[in-house]
Amino acid sequence: MFKKKKLRINTYLGYGTKNLFCATGRALEDENVDFSTNQNILKTLRNIYKQFESDEIRNIPIELKLPDGRVIETITDHEGYYHQELNTSTLSSYIDKKGWITYSASYKEEVIKKEISDHNTFTSQMLIPSDQAEFGIISDIDDTILHTGVASFFKWRVIANTFFKNFDKRTAIEGTVKFYKKLQLGKNGAPVNPFFYVSNSPWNLYDYLSAFFKKNNFPKGPILLRDFRTPFDKTPKPKMPHKQSEILNLLTTYPEMNFILIGDSGEKDADIYTKIAEEFPGRILAIYLRNVNHRRKERRIKKIIHSFNATPILLVHNSGQAIDHAKNIGIIT
Repeated sequence: MFKKKKLRINTYLGYGTKNLFCATGRALEDENVDFSTNQNILKTLRNIYKQFESDEIRNIPIELKLPDGRVIETITDHEGYYHQELNTSTLSSYIDKKGWITYSASYKEEVIKKEISDHNTFTSQMLIPSDQAEFGIISDIDDTILHTGVASFFKWRVIANTFFKNFDKRTAIEGTVKFYKKLQLGKNGAPVNPFFYVSNSPWNLYDYLSAFFKKNNFPKGPILLRDFRTPFDKTPKPKMPHKQSEILNLLTTYPEMNFILIGDSGEKDADIYTKIAEEFPGRILAIYLRNVNHRRKERRIKKIIHSFNATPILLVHNSGQAIDHAKNIGIIT
């Protein structure tokens, strides 16, 4: 008889408001993925395989304990995900100095068997942007802050970088941390401007990316990924690109907040960002696109920029150019 694996809940950093609690996560079998540093290629490959192979726990009740002591129940879907929203007015007093509230997720004790759950409290946090925030920052990840290779032929560099390099062997694109910390401080010099990271990478890589962000000291923020679709996936495809959907949701959630959009020239960031800036006049303060040194893509992006005048937009070769531009338009000092 095979021994059953322990269970875990992968809780994802989320965002909400003083009146809206939002929680997202996924119920999974625990694959004991080891994210320690200085791992060899074989162990890194094994870890990545475990993240993609991990079995979801479908249609199971999850209890969310709010900081005010309330417990609300949600249930996972056919992929093991849950997303719970709750209108509430009791969160303000639980926000820490950096804008986060802490809550926990657990399996219902009467539903799971004790022998497969000796640990049943999984902590998470939700960001509530400060009233003092000047603007929010929405940043892509792949080839914007992390060398990935999404523009490479057949995306072979994406595969090589992700599957054969542990997070501590990956390097942040030079100058991005410095630029992002300046954006976090804005003009007022207080680290309250919120960050949101959006990527087309699957949720399976959440722990890997979180470890990379923490190691490189990027501003803390929700990492918004997407479900991993296989060729056999029968669920309906999303009506709009993932990044576009996430950015629109942020603009809707924070209607009084303006944003800066950061991406690269490798994929469709320019198309999505300029379209959103035109749909929400005055809400996008600036768009920064990192040049991935692909001539054909660079020519296409320059054509988009040339015909666009809704908001400042800049194709940059390095973060120094972005910093200088941000100073010139008065969003950082």
